[in-house]
Amino acid sequence: MPEIKLMNVTKRWGKFYAVDHLNLDIEDNSFITLLGPSGCGKTTTLRMIAGLETPTSGRIQIGDRVVFDSEAGINVPANKRKVGFLFQNYALWPNMTVYQNISFGLSNIKEEMPRYDFEARTTADLIRALKNERKMVEMTNECVDKKGKLEADKVYLKFIDSFNISIYTARTLLDYRLHELADPHMEAMQRINELEQKLESIRASYRQKGKELGEDFAVTRKGKVEMENRKLHKEEVDLAVRRVARIVKIGMFMDRYPAELSGGQQQRVAIARTLAPEPQVLFMDEPLSNLDAKLRLEMRYELQRLHVETGSTFVYVTHDQMEAMTLATKICLINNGVLQQYDAPLTVYNRPDNLFVADFVGNPSINFVEAKGTQREDGALELSMLDGAKAVFYPEKKIDMKEWMKERNRQSEAELLHRQEVMRDKKAVEKGNKDEVFRYHIARVNEDDYGIREEPEISDEDFVIGIRPEFIKMDSENGLEADVYGAMPTGMESTMKLRVGQYLLTSVVFGGVTYRIGEKTRIDVKGKDILLYDRKSGKFIGAGSLIFSNL
Repeated sequence: MPEIKLMNVTKRWGKFYAVDHLNLDIEDNSFITLLGPSGCGKTTTLRMIAGLETPTSGRIQIGDRVVFDSEAGINVPANKRKVGFLFQNYALWPNMTVYQNISFGLSNIKEEMPRYDFEARTTADLIRALKNERKMVEMTNECVDKKGKLEADKVYLKFIDSFNISIYTARTLLDYRLHELADPHMEAMQRINELEQKLESIRASYRQKGKELGEDFAVTRKGKVEMENRKLHKEEVDLAVRRVARIVKIGMFMDRYPAELSGGQQQRVAIARTLAPEPQVLFMDEPLSNLDAKLRLEMRYELQRLHVETGSTFVYVTHDQMEAMTLATKICLINNGVLQQYDAPLTVYNRPDNLFVADFVGNPSINFVEAKGTQREDGALELSMLDGAKAVFYPEKKIDMKEWMKERNRQSEAELLHRQEVMRDKKAVEKGNKDEVFRYHIARVNEDDYGIREEPEISDEDFVIGIRPEFIKMDSENGLEADVYGAMPTGMESTMKLRVGQYLLTSVVFGGVTYRIGEKTRIDVKGKDILLYDRKSGKFIGAGSLIFSNL
């Protein structure tokens, strides 16, 4: 499967930038999730790669082939990009059976392909199956109902799955009626002898023309496979349909119509139809959003298995961060058309690049605590937070805050100069949906008191501490005093709302522990994954531990 590269890709409508100068490398055989809030540009990105949307500018490359380049005037149409697209609503034809829905796209393919002798291939398949005549008889006898009637469709399915053959070959095998004979072995050997003579006759006819049949029954001349511009043969279509049906486990539903299937089964049909032409890349636009919670969980496991079995590159759009965390090898988090972070799921969770990423990923949401402080000579930061609580932040890696702030200012100036330089171009269009520092939420007891207030003056001593709920520990001997403001036990864990002064913190307590509303407790912050952010830019500074010092 190919690597996908997006270079400086932009899509805008007027002054609205749906995707803003996106650079992205999608590795071979990866499972990438495009994650972000509604309207952030993730579906537009997917459609541009697939060829369903034309970028305003930039370059897109799939494997060694450039499929879009605004400067070179290249724009390969969607049907030539060899990609599969799975839509949110499945888009199954209601008047077609499952088999017809899956095979519909295959029957329309016409391109240069190797020339095969399908009569010879079918003959070889029959010989291979007949050499297992005992197994054939056993499978056939297993498909006889209580009244002694043979269920032919079940026999066909068993033959197809066991011998990897088409429905046409399976019908021929059943027509031999080996299960009705006193000596099926003798009949099978006689059939094999006749078929081998037929196969040798076909090979001989090619040799007379100076040609040969390869192991896969491709026609060759002087060792080179002959090519022809053709449609897929009915054998190829059926084998492709049966192959993907086995992968998604819907072989028994081939004669049903979509209305006769459950939501999960319809989704499997849509996946099978997408996989049948063997696309280089499989694109999925929120394909699980129409399913109930239990079925969504089951289908996540199916998609993981499918990714491993097919070896394909998956690009998956979702706004559900749980889906992204559980499925992806890498998460591409987008906001306002701008790439925020592109990393492995646990890296995105444990080391978010900015306040937006930290807030968007994680359920329950991260706790943000505003802090003010300075760095000591030993590298630790002395902080004041939560209306007077004193704490020390010990970074896991050495940080020189003065140098960090200088680099932040340098980057900000460079970005400003770059924007000014870009806007000097007469063709440049100023972005209407401006990029702003993320407005994080501080949970308070009386939210209404803070609805309208003046923006504070932020200095280099202002920080934001990010604390995941699982790192807030209750019943600490020397922790901060807190009241239980809310408790939601689920059995395995309880999500707690804890009041510290006028602030509310969220904690997750594992185990079947029960707390009463208003109960007094003490809390502490444990672990080395406490996150430190610059309040002015919203950027990640570092991770470390947080120790309250005035207890």
